[in-house]
Order: sequence, then structure tokens, then C-alpha cells
Amino acid sequence: MNLTAGLRKAAAFDGDGMALSCGDIRIDRRTFVDRVARLAAVLRDLGMAAGDRVAMLALNGQPYIEFYFAVLWGGGVIVPINARFALPEMVEQLRDAGPVVLMVDAHFAGLGAELAAAAPSVRTVLHVGPGEAQGGAVAGEAAMAAVRPMDDALRGGEDLACLFYTGGTTGRSKGVMLSHRNLWANAVVTAGRFGFDERTVTLHAGPLFHLGAGARVFTTAVVGGAHVVIPRFTPQEVVEAVARHRVTTVTFVPTMLGMLLELPDLDRYDLSSLNLISYGASPMPEAVLTACLQRFPSVRFAQSYGMTELSPVATILGPEDHVADAPRRRLRSAGRPVWSAEVKVVDADDRELPCGDIGEIVVRGPMVMQGYWNKPELTAQTLRGGWMHTGDSGYFEPDGYLYVADRIKDMIISGGENIYSIEVENAVGSHPDVLQCAVIGVPDERWGERVHAVVVRRPGTAPTAEAILAHCRDLIAGYKCPRSVDIRDDALPLSSVNKVNKAELRAPFWDGRTRQVN
Repeated sequence: MNLTAGLRKAAAFDGDGMALSCGDIRIDRRTFVDRVARLAAVLRDLGMAAGDRVAMLALNGQPYIEFYFAVLWGGGVIVPINARFALPEMVEQLRDAGPVVLMVDAHFAGLGAELAAAAPSVRTVLHVGPGEAQGGAVAGEAAMAAVRPMDDALRGGEDLACLFYTGGTTGRSKGVMLSHRNLWANAVVTAGRFGFDERTVTLHAGPLFHLGAGARVFTTAVVGGAHVVIPRFTPQEVVEAVARHRVTTVTFVPTMLGMLLELPDLDRYDLSSLNLISYGASPMPEAVLTACLQRFPSVRFAQSYGMTELSPVATILGPEDHVADAPRRRLRSAGRPVWSAEVKVVDADDRELPCGDIGEIVVRGPMVMQGYWNKPELTAQTLRGGWMHTGDSGYFEPDGYLYVADRIKDMIISGGENIYSIEVENAVGSHPDVLQCAVIGVPDERWGERVHAVVVRRPGTAPTAEAILAHCRDLIAGYKCPRSVDIRDDALPLSSVNKVNKAELRAPFWDGRTRQVN
């Protein structure tokens, strides 16, 4: 259970094969291992000891993939910094994690010295990739050229591998402690489920400071596949990279897929190499999924459900459930538990509920985190009874498929009725004039909360609130329908990982009130 083993095997069996491509840069497997081993040696020379943390603040690119493996190769712990945070949030994350080295790329080179000064644990700033080192930072390329590659430290098993921070949109970020065993178990199970092998070419389009994108780095490496990286997600860059590098698999959050479908010249690109599109991290609107299945009939689709604390996958809705003769209702499910996971639904007293009853989803297995960094009480509460309490509500059907109702915190309670926002979003989103939508609970003097829909209209259309409400009444119960609708042209606000930021949408309604749903 060592996350660097796949690199060594790939280099030994096919050293000339592609390991990494980014723009015009192409690195073969033998060279990639050499660079990883040299960067690991640099980090050790800069004071990184076994178990020490190393932070990375950068855009997606070649240095980010090398960071993932070089820190582990040298025996350290990776700490990706959210590149979309404001400076105070970055400082808070660094102070909490306590890294000894901060790595920065050219985009953030000017911040390195300031961040290091604000985070006492940081002894050295290391500039990686192109560009000039600033503010006393060590020039990474020169340092790598001057050292001998070191042997793999071979940490593995329960050794801590990374701290990924989560929860920044709803409160203070929490450092999720994931071991080599956690990430290796996730990588092996998902690679097997999706049929990955050494021919896999993965496009990393999501931010690599987030485990939703980062886990696919490890999954690809375990099987000896190749990495293709783009600096940030744009529909144009995605299709260009797929066509240019013959990408076989991509992973998106649903908002990304919706944006891809809106690309006006999508048909111009040769996407025939694509074998699998996986999606997850937030609920998929049924209208978007249906459109994707129609637009890419030869591509396999799969959904992963989980969270950072689960390394991150707990259930998978596989390609076999995305075909025409599969029961249509299953497209609304999160699939079945992966081979390594036990999943059940419990009530408020942690008693397992029968199929069909909605409760909290809990998970146990080798992918469950070690805990939250420096938060023993929160760890004990979240992992009570040996089960990871997800904070998601859902239910099982007798065939073993899990249906996620909502984040418990996103459930709207109106007049004593529990209303799940995803169900309402599916109804609103199926209106032909709706491009995007989000459903939130807003304060109501009579009912406590009422259902409010924020709608982005499709260009060239002019939907009315009345028309959208009438459309919903044909699909869902009256008490679930929105009581108010905000129709706009601007896109919905997104979090740092391209999920709809409902906290931002709620804020104006709940400002100054004693009860606020986060």
C-alpha cells in the first residue's frame, strides 16, 4: 500500500511511455521518476523529515503532479493550499497544517515570502516550474539539477500521506488526515471498477488542491497510466486537450458538464478517444445528464459519491446503469457501495433504518480518514461507533442502490415538512428555458422557511416565475414547489471546486437572523 509503487513499475516496464503532458511539455515515465526523486532529495535537503508537511500553492500544471509524488517519495505529507482562498484564509490553513516548506509556482511567487512570514513553521519557500524565484525563495529547477535522486522512502500503510482541507464554504476549513492506505484502497477499487490500466490517459481539469481531482492522480498512477493537466477548467481547454492528447477519461462536477454542453463548436473537436466520463461532488441535474448521454452515446458514464473524508469514494453508479435498457430511476441514485465500503442509513440514535426510510448515510472501510488534524473532539464525533457520519441524508432501495436526498444542512423544513433541494432542482431544471438553478431555504414568518429557486435563464428565452411554478406543480407535490423565484442572466456563484455556492446565495436572506442555514 505505497502510493509511489506505480511510478516505479511504469518506469521499469515502459520507461519511454508518456507519464505527463501539460501544454507543449511531454515527460516520459523514466524522466518523471527521476524528477520526482530529485525533488524529493531537494525537500530533504531543505529540512523535510519523515512525516513533515509540505504545502503547495499553485495552479494545475506539471509541478503539481510532481509535488504529489515527490513529497511522498521523500517521506513527507502533502498539504495542497486552496488557490482560490483569500490571503487570510491561506495563512490560516498554513498555520494549522504547520508545513516546513511552502512550494509556489510563478503565479503565486509574489506571495511566498509574505505567507512564510505569517506562518512560523515555514522554513523555506521553494519556487517550482518556470519563472524566476522571488523574495528569497529557492529556485527549484536549479536545486533539482544539483542533487542526486534519492531512493524512495517507502512510507505506506497507516503513515499519514496528506492533509486535504475541506468545509471552507460553511465554516472554518478542517484538515482531513488521509493515510497511504486510505488513498491506495480508493485508487485500487476505483481503478478496478472503471477498468483503468496502463493505457489510461487521464485529464486533470479540476483543481488539484481538492481531493475530488487529486484522487484521480493516484488512481491513474497505481495502474501506470498517463496524466494530462490543464491550468484551470474551461470548456474550450478541455476539448482541446482531449483531442490533442487522446485523453481516455475525464472527471467533472455537474456544473462543468453543463458548461461543456453549452460550447457552441463542440462538434468540431475529435473526442473519439474518450472512453469514460465520471462525475460527482454535487447532485447531477437529470436534464444535464440526459443531454450528456444523448450527446456522447459512445462514451461510458459513471458517478462517484463520497467526500474528502472517504478518500473520496463510497459508492459508484457504474456505466452499466447509464445505458438505455437500465432502469431509468437509477440515474437518480448514487449507485452501490464500492467493494471496500460498508454503507448504511441510520436515524438520529445511529440505529440502522430499513430500506426506503431516510436517515443519515454512514460509511466504514479502509478508505475512511484517520481524523481531522488537531481536532480530536470533532474526529470522535464524526467517527463515532467506527462509522464515518457523512452529514448527508439518503435511503436504500432493496436492490442495494443508495439514493442521496440532500446534505442534511441543505434540507429545507417548511411548515414541518422536510423538503430536499435536489428534488426541487430536478423539477425546475427540467424546464426548457432554465440553464442553471439552485434551490435554497429562505426565512418565512409563517412557515419558518420557504422554498426559493434561483434560476439562470437560457439565452434567448424569457421564462416567468409563474411558468416555472406551473411546470413544477406538474412534477412534484405542491408543498415542495418554490414559493419564490429569482430569474437572472448571470451564472450562479461557484465555490472553489466549481460547486454551486449555496451559502453565498443564502447569505442576503439570513443576514442578522438568529437561525441561519449553512
